[in-house]
Amino acid sequence: MPRKTAEQKVAAAGLGYGVLAYLIWGFFPVYFKALGGVPALQVVSHRIVWSVLFLWLIIVWRGSWRTVLSAFRDRRAVALLTVSALLIATNWLVFIIAVGHAQVIQSSLGYFITPFVSVLLGFLFFQERLRRLQLVSLALAAIGVLLLTIQYGRFPWVALILALTFGSYGLFRKIVSVDSLTGLTVETLLLGPLALGYLIYVSYQGESVFLSQGVQTSSLLVLAGVATAVPLLLFASAARRLRLATIGFLQYITPTMHFLLAVLLYKEPFTQAHLASFLCIWGGLCCYSYDAWRGMRAAR
Repeated sequence: MPRKTAEQKVAAAGLGYGVLAYLIWGFFPVYFKALGGVPALQVVSHRIVWSVLFLWLIIVWRGSWRTVLSAFRDRRAVALLTVSALLIATNWLVFIIAVGHAQVIQSSLGYFITPFVSVLLGFLFFQERLRRLQLVSLALAAIGVLLLTIQYGRFPWVALILALTFGSYGLFRKIVSVDSLTGLTVETLLLGPLALGYLIYVSYQGESVFLSQGVQTSSLLVLAGVATAVPLLLFASAARRLRLATIGFLQYITPTMHFLLAVLLYKEPFTQAHLASFLCIWGGLCCYSYDAWRGMRAAR
């Protein structure tokens, strides 16, 4: 009985971390729309560089720099974190490009698909059993993507890249044997030299927008490090405490917020093709949610 109670506390903490992370991410289109005049690669580079500084301040304050050094000595951890770092950097870049090109609806589609990617990865790597309703939900999601492809005559690459990179990022963060703060610090340190080198290069070329487009833009670029690190720390903490299927269940908080912002605030066109695709995916999410709720009720 005490062990069960401890497990319940861990799961409850993971649930709280996950919900808060996804709520913060839900407002990201607003934040990065304000940086619309900055090239996407510069925004991503600033996110990385300022995240390194912010996270290192936390590491020094907590006195846990030895843990970071220990992680760098673990070849397996470094290899896994290198892959996860490349996945999340790709995700950031594609998302910022999508926001800058008024494709928030397609980015929301990508994050709606991510739960299904998480379910598949859980099945493939952790033998998390796929129940009948989960299979139905996966089939509906695939039909939704297929309908959008047929209607538009082109593959929704933005949506699928976002789904695959973020779903895979959750997988790697779950299996790497370091805590969330250490893992994220190592990831940003691995990416940091590339990001800093690129920012120095564009500054040398006279193409840098930092300190040249006003206080507001420069401040947003600096604060992007905090805005990046905080929800990722929360997400990594959640991923280590929850099943991938549960992470997938929480995931659609963010795309719902993105979708509402795209349609209601940014007035992006929402066509019949979008409607057919989203209805299939929302139907899949309903099936998945009902199955998850039924499973949790049976467990209790």
